[in-house]
Amino acid sequence: MRRNVVGAALAVAAVFVVSSGLLAQRGGGAAAAPAAPAAPAPNRDISGVWMMKNPPGSNRGFTNFTYTDPKLQQDGKGTPALTAWGLEQFKQAKDSNGGNYRLDETNDPVLTKCYPPGVPRVYFHPYPFEVIHTPKQTLLVYEYDHWMRRVFTDGRKLPDDPDALWMGTSVGRWEGNDFVVESNGFNDRTWLDRIGHAHTDQLKVTERFRRLDRDHLELDIRMEDPKALAKPWDATFYYELRPNWELGEISCSGDYLDYTAVEKPR
Repeated sequence: MRRNVVGAALAVAAVFVVSSGLLAQRGGGAAAAPAAPAAPAPNRDISGVWMMKNPPGSNRGFTNFTYTDPKLQQDGKGTPALTAWGLEQFKQAKDSNGGNYRLDETNDPVLTKCYPPGVPRVYFHPYPFEVIHTPKQTLLVYEYDHWMRRVFTDGRKLPDDPDALWMGTSVGRWEGNDFVVESNGFNDRTWLDRIGHAHTDQLKVTERFRRLDRDHLELDIRMEDPKALAKPWDATFYYELRPNWELGEISCSGDYLDYTAVEKPR
């Protein structure tokens, strides 16, 4: 309900802004006042609830299913550099998010088995996430399926022989005002994105959170996997602060994923 109300309000606001702009262009109204400058980013603090919001001019749609620019994908230039193993695994993927297979045909592990999304695929789910700083760790809490990652900031290093986990093991540090998170120890049962790029337990993910101002966050992601990727795969996501939002309850096991349910005639 919260997101529906917000969405409706934004839609109304958008119509108003467009209408006002047309009036100004036609001499039927006053020109819009310049936007107020954004408040500066706080020092070494990315806490808050963040929702994906692409900047003006971005080619990225809200429901993107892979990390590359859609225009590059159309030209065949947006695919990652895969090893022979990675290419063979990708050929076996039957994704529904890219529109290639129906929901009853896909082998997407999230859709067919309700598996955890893994990292960094978790960022593709169209729900917000929250960052909570504590003295020894930073918590990344995702509305989707209640997933939470503990990013240890007590100076420890990544383990040399980590347990294989769905969301990996993560350590973080500040580099200036950038919060850098390194993760390893992933199992090999998730996809990197929503169209089926596989990875192995050798995957390492580096996330760099950069608060551009008070209300905008930039997230650079680097994926490295010598068995699946011929070279690192880089991507950037963009977010906007939602200071009045609270995370809701979204469960993978909810009825919205029961594609076989058919309403019986009354």
